[in-house]
Amino acid sequence: MTPIRILHDVTPARFEEIRTGGEPAVMRGLVADWPFLRAADASAYLRALALPGSVLYMRAPPQVEGRMHYGATIGSRNFTREEAPFAAFLDLLAEQAEAARPDAVALQGLPAAQLMPGFAEANPMLLVPGVSPRLWIGNAAKVAIHHDPTENIAVVAAGRRRFTLFAPEQVANLYMGPFDPTPAGVQVSMVHLTAPDLKRYPRFAAAMDAALVAELGPGDAIYIPYQWYHHVEALDAFNVLVNYWWDPVRDASPWEAMMHGFVSLRSLPPDQRRAWRAMFDRYVFLTEGDPGAHLPPEARGVLGATSPEAIAQMRQMLLAGLQKRLRR
Repeated sequence: MTPIRILHDVTPARFEEIRTGGEPAVMRGLVADWPFLRAADASAYLRALALPGSVLYMRAPPQVEGRMHYGATIGSRNFTREEAPFAAFLDLLAEQAEAARPDAVALQGLPAAQLMPGFAEANPMLLVPGVSPRLWIGNAAKVAIHHDPTENIAVVAAGRRRFTLFAPEQVANLYMGPFDPTPAGVQVSMVHLTAPDLKRYPRFAAAMDAALVAELGPGDAIYIPYQWYHHVEALDAFNVLVNYWWDPVRDASPWEAMMHGFVSLRSLPPDQRRAWRAMFDRYVFLTEGDPGAHLPPEARGVLGATSPEAIAQMRQMLLAGLQKRLRR
């Protein structure tokens, strides 16, 4: 493993440079001035802001050791989903903090505006203004290796967390599970990072050699680039993470493109897949630059189609082709 680079005093302009580089970064003390961090009692601060109402959370028995994942079979889970008033959820965390072998308890990805409408205004994130925060509250739980379909800034607001990141190119070494069903909504690795079975998953050793790791404390933040895989381990009896997901390319549909690839490319014989791999590298991923640069602009057709009108026209062509095949 290699330590993730650590930066200090990150400004919005500096953050744009970080994003352009496409590599993860730890931003020490990014939100050290948040009122939440200065509160004498983090739990009391959250109670004071919270609206009445219940929250959904995950709970796993001690023998799971915080690794919330599949159960005995794919399709089952080793944790339960429960619901309680938010105050009762915080009481449960306090109760488990006194247990010799606590249950793992985690409230995950709750929009802050839904529970605490004043949180974002009181504790602003200047690097991505306008992006709504989400709350992750729990004890020493572990989030299995997964990736987000967006960019991500994660802020540790209470407790400590260890982040282990893997570049997208490591996907073949991560032994990812099915897209559906999943334990909690996203595709996850079948390997438990904190207890890997290398006999069953031998290529995971290569992923670990290439992994990036960092431990964050209150006020620290981490930038996780688009589609980077990551494992998150909460280390204390009370942890709060605040994260921000956003996608600057709002009109793209790469998931739909991959699904179409499953249907139209995956079953081709090897020689045809080889040909189409070269075509995709050339015309889709632009591995050798602009594939239409040698043509006059008026002759480039779909090679130069970047306007909203041209994109809409190509989508109509795709839709017409799919509908034609469905009628066969």
